[in-house]
Order: sequence, then structure tokens, then C-alpha cells
Amino acid sequence: PILALTGIEGKMFHPMAITVIFALGAAFVLSLTFIPAMVAIGITGKVKHTESILIRLAKRAYEPAVRFAVRRRYAVVLLAIVPFAGSLLLASRLGQEFIPTLDEMDFAIHAMRIPSISLTEASEMQFAVERTISRFPEVAHVYSKTGTAEMAADPMPPNVSDTFVILKHRDEWPDPTEPKDSLRERIEIALEELPGNKYEFTQPIQMRFNELIAGVRGDVAFKIFGDDFDQMLPVAQAAAKVLESIRGSADVTVEQITGLPMMTIRVDRDAIARYGLSVQDVQEVVTIAIGGREAGRVFEGDRRFEIVVRLPEKVRRDIDALKDLPIPLPLIEPGPLAYGASASRRATDAAQRAAARARPFVSLGEVADIELSEGPNQISRENGKRRIVVQANVRGRDIGSFVEEAQREMDRQVAIPAGYWVDWGGQFENMVAARKRLTLVVPICLLMIFMLLFTTFNSVRQAFMVFTGVPLALTGGIFSLWIRDMPFSISAGVGFIALSGVAVLNGLVMVTFINQLREEGVPLEDAIIRGSLTRLRPVLMTALVASLGFVPMALATGTGAEVQRPLATVVIGGLISSTLLTLLVIPALYRIFDYSKSAQASKA
Repeated sequence: PILALTGIEGKMFHPMAITVIFALGAAFVLSLTFIPAMVAIGITGKVKHTESILIRLAKRAYEPAVRFAVRRRYAVVLLAIVPFAGSLLLASRLGQEFIPTLDEMDFAIHAMRIPSISLTEASEMQFAVERTISRFPEVAHVYSKTGTAEMAADPMPPNVSDTFVILKHRDEWPDPTEPKDSLRERIEIALEELPGNKYEFTQPIQMRFNELIAGVRGDVAFKIFGDDFDQMLPVAQAAAKVLESIRGSADVTVEQITGLPMMTIRVDRDAIARYGLSVQDVQEVVTIAIGGREAGRVFEGDRRFEIVVRLPEKVRRDIDALKDLPIPLPLIEPGPLAYGASASRRATDAAQRAAARARPFVSLGEVADIELSEGPNQISRENGKRRIVVQANVRGRDIGSFVEEAQREMDRQVAIPAGYWVDWGGQFENMVAARKRLTLVVPICLLMIFMLLFTTFNSVRQAFMVFTGVPLALTGGIFSLWIRDMPFSISAGVGFIALSGVAVLNGLVMVTFINQLREEGVPLEDAIIRGSLTRLRPVLMTALVASLGFVPMALATGTGAEVQRPLATVVIGGLISSTLLTLLVIPALYRIFDYSKSAQASKA
């Protein structure tokens, strides 16, 4: 079933599933070929069966327990149901996240400034940010990227900088035991003293990971869709206030959609008509003066350079100077006034005609209005609709409970205009998609296990009896996550899938041997107790081998251990509960179902 996972989770866990499948396939072939051959070669002469002192002690402690379980079978089954029901209640209270956050031991700081800032000023402010961060003794290197690179793989405006903070090894820190979050808080406090900046703290790989899978850099994104930014922006600002009030929110930002200064030149069509000008005549002069136009080329060997003519930057920024920009008048006479023009209008036109004959130019300010206004900084679209994103990072809390609380508060406090709608993105979006797939895959997985058990025993009751190892294993897996304070994630879900297959092995071994004893004519209770004691060693061996193999993953602290720990924790905890409860519950269930009649019938 792990192979049915798609997206990021599929790419992460498909190699694990394929490895396990090939390993079990090879083990199956070797157990039927290589192992018998090695037994024939290596084990010769008389074989003596002995038990270690640990197995003898385990049997001595287990025998009264299994006798009590057979005698008080209904109470034992009821006691097994209680922790399972409690684990289901506890599972509803566990936090949820897509994939555990990896500790990359580095920082990525997204520094944002007002959209109207120049590249020169943005660079100076970014240098101040780098100097401030470099003063910390834990920092090894600081470098940044402002705006869009030449390859344009990550388009950003000049007012945005990505700052990468490479930390020293912990052994070189003044206090190697200091948590990374504490260092982040100290850096954040120091950067707040620099005016004009707003920051988002994340990690280099995490930032790109979020951006690639969800289109946003934050862990959670609240998206507003519609047509009119004037109606969408108040909704986004109200949503940002709500997110800031939720426990665990950090770096709440609203997408910068306005604030870019724009120079607007509106041509007075009546004025240019009186001078015999067209809109194109005015726009052509403005284009050359402000934007520039190629006037020639200079050749140096095999290299060539365009000569561009335009006004100096100082003049291009000065509205009063632009108003004096001369617009050449046409050589033809202006056309007659429209019929019915007033006397004052005729006098004004006559004066302008005389002025036009006296001078060949007219200033731009006479035929156009020039003003500075605030325009859109960027227009983002998704699925053909405009959108505004309010994003936030989540710290000290799982994403699932954070979004659930945020959704409740959004419904209560934020009003969405008619014709507009909202959606949630970020890691939460991937978590929901993966959870939906797991809700489909896991039941199919459990049904497959039950069908395999049914084909083995040809009995629904015996298949159900062995299948009880699955809920008993889930009990331990859920409690182990709760004890280690781990939220439910895709890693834990994969652990539950793997655990479901291993959990039935112990019951399969025990029930098969008890059936064998019953077929030999051993009385029911004697067969149950004898079979349980005889199969205690393989049951313990199966559980120990499977669980001990995951101990290094459960205790790992290196890079990538955050993804391994939930999976290993679920498997170890589930095998412990499954083994302990199976050793008592299956004998009790076998006694309850009482197969004496069916065994005698099959023997006859």
C-alpha cells in the first residue's frame, strides 16, 4: 500500500517499500532453498534442544498469566478493548503535520522592504542586515541574493532579499547546548533594531520545498481569490490579524500587491487637437525622453554596442522638469474649430494658433497632466483568478491544530464578499491530500491482510482472531506517539501501514500451533496453554527482531532523524503492545470461540 502514495510522500517512501518487498522476496526464496541446504550441511548427528535461562524465566512468568487469561477470558478481552478505545480517543487529540520539519542547522531569512525602494538602497540595507548577523559568534558565513538572478529561476523584485545564514558546528558555539530556536530569537531581536525591514525566518531547503510544492514560502497560506484587489486587500489584512492572534503563528505577512510608485502622464486630447498633435506624437517624445531609443551603434572589433538617447536620470525623476519637455508641433496648420464654439474659445484658439506660428514646440505640461500615484506592485494569479496570499510559519505547534483553530476564527471574524472565495495552502494542503489517500489506502491494506488470513485458515473466526493483533498494535503505536509528544504525520502513517503486516505474525504463529495440537486430539485448554508456552520463544523473537531493528531510527539525532523517528516510534510501540496483548488475548479468544466441535468434525 505504500506504493499507492503519490506526490512528495510517495517519492520519500517508495524506495523504502521497494527495498522491503525485494528483501522479503529474497528471504522467502532463500528460506525454501538455501536454509534447508545449510541445515543439511551444518547440522549433523544428534540434535539436542535446550532453552536459555531468559526463555525459562519468561515461560515461568508467562504460564500463570496465560492460565489466568484462559480462565478469565471475558475480562481479559474487555481489558484489551479499553486501551484500544482510549487510543482512538487519544488519536483524535494528536496533532497533525505533513512531514516533520528537518533541522538543517542553518537559517534562511526573507527580508522585505517597501516596493518603491531602489536597488542601491536595498543593497545598503541588506549589507546592514548581514553585518548585524555576522556579529553573532555562532555564525560562520552570511550571504544574500537581492532581486532576480540572471537565470531568473526565482523571480523577485528588488525590494526582497534572501539571506542565507550558515552556522558553525555546535562544538564551536560559546554554548553548545543552546537550542537553535534561542539563537533565532536573539538574531530576530537584533534585526528588529534595523528600520525599514520585515523578516521571515525559515531554512534554506524548507523555504524552497514549501515554494515548490505549494507556491508559497510559509508553512500555511490563506489565499483570497477574486477580481478586484480593492475588495480582496481588506479581507487579507483582516485574515492577517486573525492569524497573528493564533497561538504558534510567526512571520505573518500579506503579499505585497500595492505600493509601487508610478508616474502617470495623461494626455489632454482637447489641447493636442488645438495644436494639431496626435496622442502618438506626445507618446513618442515621452518614450524617447524617459525610456530611451536607439540612435546608432558603436563597433569595437566584433563587438557592437547600441547608442541609446534619453534624458538624464535626475531629469526623468523631476516632474517639473518633465513638464518643460518640448513637443514639436506639426508644420501643417491646425484644423478649424467645431461649429458653435464660444467667442472666448475662439479667442483662446486664435492665441494658440498665433503662438504655434511663433514657436515650433509646445511644452509637455501644456498638453498633458503629470502626477505620481501608487500602483500595483504585483498581480498574482492561480487557476486564472487573481489572488492575495496571507502566509505564516508555525512554531511550537503542529500545523493541523493550528489550521483548525485558524479556520474557526476566520469563519467567525472575517467576512468574504459575494463572488470571492478563500482556500488554504502550504504544507497543510499537502497534508490534507496525503491524509485523504491514506484513508483510502489503509482500509484496503487491512482488508488485504484479513483476506490473506482467511485463505490461510479457511475460517472467518480464526482470521478475525489473528487480525486482532492489528488494533492491539495500533494501540501501542498511538500511545508511543503521545508519550514522545509527536504529532501524526505521513511518516507515522507509513509506520502504521508497516506495523499492520508485522502485527499479525505473532498471532499466526500461535494459532497455527494450537490448531495443530487440537488436530492431534489434545484437549482444548491444554492445547491453548501448551501451544502458547511452546510458541512463546518464536513470538518474542519475532517481536524483538522487528522492534530492535528500528531502535537506531527511534533514537537517531542526526540530519534527517526527524522523519525517521515517528516511523520507528510507531513500529516499536505497536510491536510491544501487540506482543504483550497477543500473548494473553489470543488464548482467551481461542477459548471463547471453542473450536472443539469443528476440530472433531475435521478430524472425522
